[in-house]
Amino acid sequence: MALIYDVIHLFLWVLAVYLSFNCLYLAFFALAGLFPLKPAQKTAATYKKIAVLFPTYHADEVIIESTHAALTHDYDGEFEIVVIADGLMPQTNAQLKAMGAEVIEVFFEKSTKGKALLYAMEKLKDRAFDIALVLDVDNLMGADCLNAVNNVFEQGHQVVQLHRTAKNLDTSFAFLDACNEEVNNHIYRKGQAVLRLSPALIGSGMAFDYTYFHSLLKKVGDTVGEDKKMDFLIAGDRVEVAYLNDVFVYDEKVSNASVFTTQRTRWIASQIEFLRTYTLTGLKELFKGNIEFFNKTLQTMLMPRILLLGLLFVMTLQSFFNPFGPAKGLWLTLFASICITLLISVPRRFYGDKRLYLAIWQIPRAMIGMVIALFSIGKVKKSNLATPHQNTNTSENKT
Repeated sequence: MALIYDVIHLFLWVLAVYLSFNCLYLAFFALAGLFPLKPAQKTAATYKKIAVLFPTYHADEVIIESTHAALTHDYDGEFEIVVIADGLMPQTNAQLKAMGAEVIEVFFEKSTKGKALLYAMEKLKDRAFDIALVLDVDNLMGADCLNAVNNVFEQGHQVVQLHRTAKNLDTSFAFLDACNEEVNNHIYRKGQAVLRLSPALIGSGMAFDYTYFHSLLKKVGDTVGEDKKMDFLIAGDRVEVAYLNDVFVYDEKVSNASVFTTQRTRWIASQIEFLRTYTLTGLKELFKGNIEFFNKTLQTMLMPRILLLGLLFVMTLQSFFNPFGPAKGLWLTLFASICITLLISVPRRFYGDKRLYLAIWQIPRAMIGMVIALFSIGKVKKSNLATPHQNTNTSENKT
């Protein structure tokens, strides 16, 4: 019996150390994110040719709306809209072409965004593009988006991540997802950029030097986490990623728990994949002085925040009754720290919106969804688990 108590005691202390690491990392970069970044410049001496790429998987109605908005975007240079059509109906492809978009059809036994992008880049390699901007099928570019991207590349950058934000806040769950997106922006993008580290790529609203992007895609492979793979490849190349915190790309947020679970299943699977792949490499890179690569490795070790919040809540409750392991003061401190971290990371404008307080009640459902996602990651090997999309009325969601 004494041995069992010792094992429980040791396990709780190991868990406390791991959760403390999570809380310290998040709190550190959340505090860094409170400091300002230099505003983006939107004029330049020269204007580069930009390919705006829409990898599209079975989203016929949504891509029509997104393409129409992209084609009317105001850019002082030359740009083209390229739709990479995976599973679109023939009439949709015809309509896109009639609108003025380039349509490249792809056919894969197992579809991934990385393979679709590489195929398109191969098709476009003789078109003399300077920059590739990747958008999700539901994304809308904010004002002067391409002008700001052009300016960053004129300054010599090879990769830039834009500020992806919600375009729909129509349900409590969508509002919760919007909050989560902004917390990610605050901690993993703005906080990193303030400290001169590269922001984490997010899969869309990201732009690359065209030639460099082509070379990256050749190394991405069959993963569903192409953005995270590129994070590591870029860090390995010691290329700095710029972040434009005040240049927006509007993105559809998930509106219900089932879609949330599907999306998070894919995300957790990719995180575990790269945790296994790069942990030892990250340690080696640290000794070579590559802090950027090691930092990306640390991020794969972090527990998803919604699970972290739930687990710390449970551990705090049990500490009032369990005589083993850390005292309740430690669990209370950790739980309070993650709550404060989240509070300072949510944009101030959200606090005046009553929908925030309705969204808080969706947190338990999100926690359940994350647990289901954790036990469903095996499905990713059989399917890419693409996130379903819907048409949204964007005119009232950008205010």
